[in-house]
Amino acid sequence: NLRRSAESLRSLEEYAKTRDGQLARDFETLRYELYELEAAIVRTLTARDRLAGCRLMLLVGLTDLPAPLEMIVTSALAGGVDIVQLREKSGDDATLLAAARLLRDLTRRTGTQFVVNDRPDLAVLADADGVHVGQDDLPVREVRRIVGGHRLVGVSTHSLEQAEAARRAGADLIGVGPCFPSQTKPFDAFVGPKLVADVAATMTLPAFAIGGITAENAGELATGRAAVSRAITHAEQPEHAARRLAAALRRHAVSSTASP
Repeated sequence: NLRRSAESLRSLEEYAKTRDGQLARDFETLRYELYELEAAIVRTLTARDRLAGCRLMLLVGLTDLPAPLEMIVTSALAGGVDIVQLREKSGDDATLLAAARLLRDLTRRTGTQFVVNDRPDLAVLADADGVHVGQDDLPVREVRRIVGGHRLVGVSTHSLEQAEAARRAGADLIGVGPCFPSQTKPFDAFVGPKLVADVAATMTLPAFAIGGITAENAGELATGRAAVSRAITHAEQPEHAARRLAAALRRHAVSSTASP
């Protein structure tokens, strides 16, 4: 239908050239906007398919780890992590790129999605599946100019307005929180599980709850998706911790779907 509309606009544009040059240019502008809309719709549907079965995201840095990075991530992947996100605010670019390429290799072996936090340039160099940005980072449109339309773009949100803005901007997924107190990152305020419920009730964009999530409180999250860090990275058995979290999220997702 979009392509038929584009063909119609082209016909109107050609006819308008014989009558009104400005009107012809207006039709041309509409036609190109329609092309952009078609690309955005296809990109969104493709991203939703890619993320349909993804429930558990692991956020992992390079500092304060109780064991080697490769060992922790390999164990977590065996436990059912669906997405790995490299989230490291410090370190030189060479170190970050080396870590990103290591994680890309580990996730590629298991067919797991891999994204890089904040750094679209490193996401491209490491051939990551996507990039995740915050409210103070580059906007989605600019990030896409760097990573291309085939990579996922995620956005951290802390209010329903920010979540809606991210959706309108063309984000493929969002982080929603913080939900609970966290040892990984200090927060001045907590939006709690209510914001997660509000987002889940108003939009279909895949939303991952963030902030202090464990297997014990995962049942409070309406989205059935979560991004966690220490609950897995600092567990005695990351594989077991990931498996418990994944199972808790799946159970809640099933129960939410079954509810009237």
